[in-house]
Amino acid sequence: MAAEADGLLKRVLVPILLPEKCYDQIFVQWDLLHVPCLKILLSKGLGLGIVAGSLLVKLPQVFKILGAKSAEGLSLQSVMLELVALTGTMVYSIINKFPFSSWGEALFLMLQTVTICFLVLHYRGQTVKGLAFLVGYVLVLLVLLSPLTPLAIITLLQASNMPSVVVGKETRDPLMAGTFVVSSLCNGLIAAQLLFYWNAKAPHKKKKE
Repeated sequence: MAAEADGLLKRVLVPILLPEKCYDQIFVQWDLLHVPCLKILLSKGLGLGIVAGSLLVKLPQVFKILGAKSAEGLSLQSVMLELVALTGTMVYSIINKFPFSSWGEALFLMLQTVTICFLVLHYRGQTVKGLAFLVGYVLVLLVLLSPLTPLAIITLLQASNMPSVVVGKETRDPLMAGTFVVSSLCNGLIAAQLLFYWNAKAPHKKKKE
């Protein structure tokens, strides 16, 4: 039973949170204060925590749009600019084979942002345009991920974002720094605004005399 439990624990932790050498160091040799391995565990744990948290950043906004059946007040241009930044980070990370914990947040935020873009168009009475946007975005994404796109273009797309210390340490790539910090701050602001205005009622328009 102990061997089975140890094997299950190893399958869960390696390589998601720890390299095999660090697993042996901590759980086989019981060196619980091995600093290099603890740094790796902390870094990847924080990365995965951020990825998990990103699932809840924009979902309240999506649900509120669906509930109100309106996207009034949302700027489509701003949402699309955010989508470009998220796409750049995600594509750059995939091309460079960075660990999922360093860019998974961008993936989930991208999916939620694409949904918001479609809903904005849909509730403006432009559903066909929204569907065309989804198809076009998928095609652009496939082209960016294909060998057809020069690495210089991907790098330029990612370079528009500022660097982040946490992600930079895990990927050791300075260009990955900005998305994490900027996106975390912006997403925190969005979440705070949603909580603050969730129950706020739209002001009544004055009747024309």
